[in-house]
Amino acid sequence: MAVNRVPVLKRCRSLGLDPIYLGIDKKSNRQLKRANKKVSEYGLQLREKQKAKFIYGVLEKPFHNYYLKADRMKGMTGENLMIILESRLDNVIFRLGFARTRKEARQIVDHKHVLVNGKQVNIPSYLVKVGDTIEIKEKCKGSQRYKDILEVTAGRLVPDWLDVDQENLKGAVKELPSREVIDVPVDEMLIVELYSK
Repeated sequence: MAVNRVPVLKRCRSLGLDPIYLGIDKKSNRQLKRANKKVSEYGLQLREKQKAKFIYGVLEKPFHNYYLKADRMKGMTGENLMIILESRLDNVIFRLGFARTRKEARQIVDHKHVLVNGKQVNIPSYLVKVGDTIEIKEKCKGSQRYKDILEVTAGRLVPDWLDVDQENLKGAVKELPSREVIDVPVDEMLIVELYSK
């Protein structure tokens, strides 16, 4: 499996991104040194695409496939793309507060700790649907790891489109998110422009 090994804060700096969107509370004190370079239109579009890929932890090929899928769906392609990214299983685990970061959520799914509608799913890119129930396996619920995670994520707001029962590490998808409730600082229209060239 391909893994992005670039230091997170360094990558956040280069993309002009606040690490809080990744679930990381650290701050970088260094400033990015760019001598007033004017960024081209293509440069802006590429940066938005890299931002979206970095936040959701998706590589180029699956990201492009998501774009093609979003293009075939009804409605605005950019909004559809964000909704598809947001409904990935690893992202939903992160949003429910069962993981500190999306990377950790991905690992939890990989390690077969997650049940979707009572069936074990170990594919982080699995797309959840309305009405799906997501929970952590019974034998994993008592582990120290999840106690630590819940301590950290207790204050985090769970989006309205999800229903969560944090005591029992259980959640449900009430509806698919609309673009307005997705709080990711990405201009998806630039991504659509980049791919439609």
